Amino acid sequence: MRVLVVGASGTIGQKITEALSLNHDVLRAGRNGADVSVDIMSPDSIRKMYETVHRVDAVINASGGANFKAVPDLTPELNEKGIESKLKGQINLVLLGQEYVNDGGSFTLTTGVMMDDPIPMGASAAMANGGVKAFVKAAAIEMPRGIRINSVSPNIVQESWDRLGGFFAGFTPVPAVRVARAYVKSVEGAQTGQNYEVY
Repeated sequence: MRVLVVGASGTIGQKITEALSLNHDVLRAGRNGADVSVDIMSPDSIRKMYETVHRVDAVINASGGANFKAVPDLTPELNEKGIESKLKGQINLVLLGQEYVNDGGSFTLTTGVMMDDPIPMGASAAMANGGVKAFVKAAAIEMPRGIRINSVSPNIVQESWDRLGGFFAGFTPVPAVRVARAYVKSVEGAQTGQNYEVY
């Protein structure tokens, strides 16, 4: 299969790429140092990416961000990052990419543990994660040409613990390679409308 991984240079994206490269032709997309550049916050950039790579069998997104702020400090402007990147950016990858995915192909998006197990300063990210999960479940019944759509919900990963662990008191981090297996399951399996929790 020809698989497009958006966010391939990130901590989880690298492990996804390694896992899928064993059996598939993987194209790496991201802002820097990849096979094709893309800014998921820009619909025009997403269109250009798809025009560059042409047809693929699977699209994975392992990118997207949000601001970590307590609700009393979370302004509409700060909340926009989660909406534009983590929520709309991922959904636009699907809306603009449908015609580039082959029959029976798949999309795999990324949610996250914070929507199920809240942390302080995580409301904006949780909002975006929950929106993506709901979109995946609802979109699955309407995807054309047998295209499947799933999402993966990672816990905090071991490789990011030194940098982000302070936000996740009491959590048990998981190895990124274990998270990557859920993306492989989504690409190579047969399920649709699922949110694979790697907690």
